[in-house]
Amino acid sequence: MPAIAYICLTIAALCWGGNTVAGKLALGHVSPMTLTFLRWFLATALIAAISVPQLKRDWPVVRKNLPLLFFYGIVGYTLFNAILYSAVQYTTAINVAIEQAGIPMLIFLLNFVFFRTGVSTAQIAGFAMTLAGVALTAAHGDLATLLNLDLNRGDALMLIAVVAYSAYTIFLRWRPPLDWRTLMAIPSLGAMLSAIPLMIWEASRGNVQLPDGEGWIIAFYTAIFASLLAQVFYIKGVITIGANRAGLFINLVPVFGTLLSVALLGEQLQLFHVIALALALGGIAIAEKGRPKVPAPAAN
Repeated sequence: MPAIAYICLTIAALCWGGNTVAGKLALGHVSPMTLTFLRWFLATALIAAISVPQLKRDWPVVRKNLPLLFFYGIVGYTLFNAILYSAVQYTTAINVAIEQAGIPMLIFLLNFVFFRTGVSTAQIAGFAMTLAGVALTAAHGDLATLLNLDLNRGDALMLIAVVAYSAYTIFLRWRPPLDWRTLMAIPSLGAMLSAIPLMIWEASRGNVQLPDGEGWIIAFYTAIFASLLAQVFYIKGVITIGANRAGLFINLVPVFGTLLSVALLGEQLQLFHVIALALALGGIAIAEKGRPKVPAPAAN
């Protein structure tokens, strides 16, 4: 039933939007690399606990594709989140939320450059709008900042995170035919293992902060809600209404991230945030509506 799919996809976007706020709330309670490790340690343990029989069945395929599956975890899970949790130390959670709207635009660009994916005039116009919105946010409303290459450190870090997640998404086209639980568990394991050197690096700089009570709550939120629950609901939505329609709901992530930042963190929503959000989401909507039509596959 489409209504259930819409609810599931909205909850998934809400959980992912909350991840940005969780990173900001973690300041003073758990350090960024430690949070990254704990998130994927807990997520790996939870998904493995319910997936052992499936993992055994999928192991022959996993063994052949282990480097690729670990790559998904290292780039899409560890690198993206480690940078995000670091970025919110230097910029607002609202900025980080809106800058994530650049991910669909960059995915489109990479697909066009490397795979010559079809492009329409509407898509070009739409992604130009999205780029303008992300740039306005990164410049804190003053585009002259970009010309002077004087970006806030947090915003610069978040733009790197956007590139990392876009690359991860592009590589998903080569994902092996595995059950979704396996596709969660093995990259999560890779993410956990790759977070260990980052935690060691953090310790070498004297910046490790082990979680206090609130830090543990945040770690469990990121593992249960932002990692597992969001993915389960997203997959359910994709199965029900299809990947193309379900993908549009990802555009709610910066919306929820912005609203939660205002409600839970007390951050100030400024005019340039509203304009940037409208540009980013409006651009994505135009690009989606105007994408080239793909012919339906012939029936066998």
